[in-house]
Amino acid sequence: MNGHPNCSTNHTKIWSHHLVLALGIPQLTINVASVIFNCTVIFTRMATKDLHKPISILFCNLAFSDLFTSFSGFWISMLFITNPDITIFGSENMLAPYALYTMSILSTIYNLVSIGIERYLAVAESMRTRFRVVRNHSIAAVLINWVLALFLGCLPLMGWNCLHMEKNLSVLYSPFCVDYLVFITLPNVVVAFIIPLFTYLGIIIILRKRKLQMKAHGQPTGTYKSAEIQVARTSIFIWLLALISYAPFSAGVIFDATNHQCPIDLYPGIYIFRNFTAMLITANSLGNPIIYTLKAKTLGAKLQGLKCLSTTRVRACTIENI
Repeated sequence: MNGHPNCSTNHTKIWSHHLVLALGIPQLTINVASVIFNCTVIFTRMATKDLHKPISILFCNLAFSDLFTSFSGFWISMLFITNPDITIFGSENMLAPYALYTMSILSTIYNLVSIGIERYLAVAESMRTRFRVVRNHSIAAVLINWVLALFLGCLPLMGWNCLHMEKNLSVLYSPFCVDYLVFITLPNVVVAFIIPLFTYLGIIIILRKRKLQMKAHGQPTGTYKSAEIQVARTSIFIWLLALISYAPFSAGVIFDATNHQCPIDLYPGIYIFRNFTAMLITANSLGNPIIYTLKAKTLGAKLQGLKCLSTTRVRACTIENI
């Protein structure tokens, strides 16, 4: 079950006990911390009855996605600690946790994209565009995100796996197939990088244009400048967190797709790297509540201020232009 005919099928124990604990304990710790953080976000949102706002629905759903990622990561970490060799040679026991893990990560990515789009539309709406994001739009986005993530994540459970095939078997995430990993990873990681980048750049461009317009009419621009700086900082944090979390995993998938070595020959280096990428993904689930809850509160207040400005000063600008 190594995907290469010339590889040995002798599944003897190769992991050292100390190495397993050195990798497994930090993974468990990060997963538990992420569960606590995201549960706090969910309970806070529920207790404050803040879910009438479109963005709050997306924030709460992001916390649910990160919570599932942490739970499935904890499950995989426990399997690694109790029987680490099945994470190399593959086992039917790994299918369900890997599928749940994939579904949770995809849901997180789609939620991040939805939040970026909603923030862009919120700023555009505050600048008096015709489209306005309402609660039903956020609920529809949440449902679409989960349906898509559930379908793509459960494909291995529906038969797209290499549990009983040597050909095309992943050496890093057995019993997943390499072509499934490439199909599910690379396009979604590109989406996670590109769309939030352009949406937040779009917000900055809108704020800068509005600031210059108000400056030309001799009106104060401090609120726009402050909001522009806040959006720029938040977008940098978001992009860097996504880059740090998903880029190493993507590199591992590319290596997996081009690898021609046997699993035994790759031990321990590539499998230490694999576990490290899992910790980085969980760190993303840990960082999302910090970025999207703490910083979003300040950003939301600034956007609300811009909305108030748009109903008064914009009218003055319009009258002057006439």
